[in-house]
Amino acid sequence: QVQLVESGGGSVEAGGSLRLSCAASGATFSRRCMGWFRQGPGKGREGVAGIDSRSGSTYYAESVKGRFTISEDNVKNTLFLQMNSLKPEDTGTYYCAAHFSCYDGSAKLETWAYKFWGQGTQVAVSS
Repeated sequence: QVQLVESGGGSVEAGGSLRLSCAASGATFSRRCMGWFRQGPGKGREGVAGIDSRSGSTYYAESVKGRFTISEDNVKNTLFLQMNSLKPEDTGTYYCAAHFSCYDGSAKLETWAYKFWGQGTQVAVSS
């Protein structure tokens, strides 16, 4: 089992930045794929970014490419999402996810590719 706890959400103005963190505990030595998802008001959950913990390969949604960066600190078992140039449409609840196996490419952004989920952290971007 893997436990995930997100933090770092908040309210910012458009153009601002936030850095989300996800602390992982439990069977972290087995973790291979981690990702960030978000769910905006009245919308479904969508993949934002994913990373393969072993190869370091990453994948981003087109809507955040060039603005968001996913990274890991394997020593501290923490996943990060640096979000720059934030837009009002980035508003939502952001979730961290993990699974023991990892899929290539855009599959890193699919909810079915992850087994473990955090409770989410709120991000609000005002115009």
